[in-house]
Amino acid sequence: MALSRTIVVAGAGIGGMTAALALAQKGFRIVLLEKAEKLEEAGAGLQLSPNASRILVELGLEPRLTGRAVMPESINIMSARAGGEISRLPLGQAATFAAGAPYWVVHRADLQAALQAHVNDNPDIELRLGCQFDDVTKHARGLTVVQRQGLSRQQDVATALIGADGIWSSVRNHLFPEVQPQFSGLIAWRGTLAATALPREYTSPRVQLWMGPNAHLVAYPISGGRQINVVAIVAGTWNRPGWSAPGEANEIKSTFASSRWPATGRMLINAVDEWRRWALFTVPDDGEWHQGSIALLGDAAHAMLPFAAQGAGMAIEDAAVLAKCLSEGKTDNADGVAAALKRYARMRRGRIARVQRTARRQGRIYHMSGLAAAARDLVIRALGPKQMLARQDWIFDWRV
Repeated sequence: MALSRTIVVAGAGIGGMTAALALAQKGFRIVLLEKAEKLEEAGAGLQLSPNASRILVELGLEPRLTGRAVMPESINIMSARAGGEISRLPLGQAATFAAGAPYWVVHRADLQAALQAHVNDNPDIELRLGCQFDDVTKHARGLTVVQRQGLSRQQDVATALIGADGIWSSVRNHLFPEVQPQFSGLIAWRGTLAATALPREYTSPRVQLWMGPNAHLVAYPISGGRQINVVAIVAGTWNRPGWSAPGEANEIKSTFASSRWPATGRMLINAVDEWRRWALFTVPDDGEWHQGSIALLGDAAHAMLPFAAQGAGMAIEDAAVLAKCLSEGKTDNADGVAAALKRYARMRRGRIARVQRTARRQGRIYHMSGLAAAARDLVIRALGPKQMLARQDWIFDWRV
């Protein structure tokens, strides 16, 4: 008996909606589950390098993001120890031409809205809000995926189940309950402010990366340049699950009040009135990503530290590779689906591991102090912008 062409995707975040669109493009029918009653317009900014933006462009999302996504002219590397800029990596149109896709910075809510609009326009995708994955059973016709919506339960017969439901994934917990997120000892603080609240020289289309002792700071324009996104990473013990808890402004301001941080860095922190914070958790690198006709994607499989600016990018890449493997595999029987998902995990594991290592290493580099920070600054200056940017080619040039 041939299996259904229906695939259930749990989680309508960036990875889940991209997977739904990529799979629908390959001829599958998608049921997209999201436990939230509404996809809220909340969240922080995102950096989407060409490896990720290329996939979104190919899915037809560029017109929906025009006017919202910002193409930065450069990444400005700043050192708290040196008191200012130590290198400037050129981006803009030249980098877009070289990579064949843009480098974008965008508000998460703007990307989410673009994806949702694209999902809503696709007749092969059914988005169910307020509907949460509950259970799954295997049988001769494939899988029966049970969902909970309020007090009611419903089910779908599906070819495959994809868990794109984030770091606290219910699908992963169903498959591998022993795999639990691990607290990194770091806390991310985020806030936004109107671009008009800063002097003009600090609102140009660029990404500012400030490296300092035991902390770092990133700022860039979002929402068509109308807002500035500010993210500060500091060490701490607060580790409540979630990604948008209120943060006390005086706490983060005091962390950066030390004279070791130049006035410009402190100005960015002081300009934000309302802060949110989230404890940075990761998923163990050696965890399994699939079992039979069920697979994990994005943070559910490999939540990583954000210091390579590739969390969303890796989920978007996962979605494209998953769709490719399932479309090229023999998906009219359970063995064929399982083989396609095994191939997906095998194709992704090496690249994800390299990005995870890079993120951890860059986090250590960003937070250096004393003589180590002085040596770091000298090396960055000696390498120069061209070599520094070339070191990112293995990330940016990736294609499905």
